[in-house]
Amino acid sequence: MIWLDQLAALAAPLLWPALGFAALALLARGLASLRTARAAAGEVRVNLTLYVFDALLIAPGLGLMAASLAAWLSAHGLMLVSAATWVNLPTLVVACITLVIGDFVGYWRHRLEHSPPLWPAHAVHHSDTAMTWTTLHRFHPINRLTTTMIDGTALALLGLPPWAVLANALTRHYYGMFIHMDLPWTFGPLGRVLVSPAMHRWHHVRDSAYAGKNFATLFSVFDQAFGTYHAPGPCAAPLGVPDDMGRGVLGQLLHPVKVAARLFRGYFSANARSARIEY
Repeated sequence: MIWLDQLAALAAPLLWPALGFAALALLARGLASLRTARAAAGEVRVNLTLYVFDALLIAPGLGLMAASLAAWLSAHGLMLVSAATWVNLPTLVVACITLVIGDFVGYWRHRLEHSPPLWPAHAVHHSDTAMTWTTLHRFHPINRLTTTMIDGTALALLGLPPWAVLANALTRHYYGMFIHMDLPWTFGPLGRVLVSPAMHRWHHVRDSAYAGKNFATLFSVFDQAFGTYHAPGPCAAPLGVPDDMGRGVLGQLLHPVKVAARLFRGYFSANARSARIEY
């Protein structure tokens, strides 16, 4: 049956991460990881439902958009760096440069997502109260669009080769899964270079005092450089957001729309009151 083939195709990219991260959790936390997994079951269902929604309806269009954007910039000579610049450099050097640039762009884009205009969509990602590796798939379509446009435009403007852009995306994707795991690892001194699961968990704490910390995905040096580093040790604080948001998939998808509707109602109500007073 066609739908079974489609289901298998959707499940395949999750199979090896699921097995690998489950084994890692058992090694790191023992039977406690099984209790954590049971407690997180409801949140995982939401994450996986949003993954299917994204894979079927959102990701194909975003992929086409990113490719079209890169082609348009190249065709109109708008790239800041010629693609030829990268041709004679060693493959490993190009890959490393792309990872550093990609995380620098991602750091500032992530900070922008915590600003009032973009937060309602990004809050969906932060609404998971039992963060697991599947939390990486809890993103609102608006958030996916802004990520693709900002990151894709920046890398395309620099003329980086497609293979390096793809390698960057895959690295950020799978490392992103890893740092969303419920692990107490801080990486010790290496945590001053790389983002650890403990460091990123502090970013997801419900207390708004920590919402402006730890924006990087790969390199913690960016948070240290720009004053947003906070990694005192393993994080056991409650996770989630204080926003009034539905717990189900529909509530998550409608949240930015409801926030926008409240803002518009408030704006028009204020204008109406002002008009009555003037009259």
